Amino acid sequence: MSDLPRTLGPYRLLRRLGHGGLGEVFLAMAHGASGFEKHVAIKTLLPEHQGDGEFERLLIDEARRAAAFSHRNLVGVHELGLARGTYYVRMDWVDGADLASLLTEGPLRAPLALLVAGCVADALAYLHDARDDAGRPLGLVHRDVSPSNILLSRAGDVKLGDFGIAKATLLAEATRGGVRKGKVAYMSPEQVTGAALTGASDQFALGTVLHEMLLGRRPWDADSPLDTLERIRACAPPDLTALDTDLAALVGRCLARDPRDRFADLRALSRALATARRTRAPVSYDDLAAQVQRHLDARR
Repeated sequence: MSDLPRTLGPYRLLRRLGHGGLGEVFLAMAHGASGFEKHVAIKTLLPEHQGDGEFERLLIDEARRAAAFSHRNLVGVHELGLARGTYYVRMDWVDGADLASLLTEGPLRAPLALLVAGCVADALAYLHDARDDAGRPLGLVHRDVSPSNILLSRAGDVKLGDFGIAKATLLAEATRGGVRKGKVAYMSPEQVTGAALTGASDQFALGTVLHEMLLGRRPWDADSPLDTLERIRACAPPDLTALDTDLAALVGRCLARDPRDRFADLRALSRALATARRTRAPVSYDDLAAQVQRHLDARR
């Protein structure tokens, strides 16, 4: 953006990291006593949505909910602020690349794909199990599990981000003008048809991501978003013959049209991913870090 760098509250915005339908995220510098400096990520609404009470409530709700979460595979949210009439959220900055960027180079080796998928499954299991202070299930569903929301660091960390679309299933739909949230290619059949969503919908999305990591393509892509939605709605079994038998069975179960035919929950999926990893060449977070570094070096 042409007006960068600039300040927002106590932060100096350095460059824009990305943007979506409602918000944008900046790399920023936090300053403290005795020359203390730390890179952070700052999320704000897009300029055209700032001052809109409905969208501001979404951002505030995201910050309040996400600040209560603490998991190694979730992007940490640490502050909600207001400066010059602009709400902002301070989050961890993940120094690396998102999975979408990595996949432009082609599919990942199966052990690395399983490692990434397992981390995301663990993060989703944590979200799905979240409870309020009284111990009541929140019924959270992320609703936008996609490669651009899976961040990979130079140190080999895997972080699931973007809680702007996570919601409690008992709350009213936070949509406007009938616009569906989530990226079309990763939506579940129940999301496409407007049915009630459970954690099984996130599992379907993660299955789509795993399919893409392993095969370098998504199972439902068509010539237009509408045609893609129709393919997801029909949900014909995808061609998984290029995969090893155990991986084909695992991905196929995640992508079952009926949520009841998928894994019982994300913890069950996580265990299946771990089993698949144990039968393959071992990989570590250092191997993932090296892959991310090679990707970043190639983009220079």
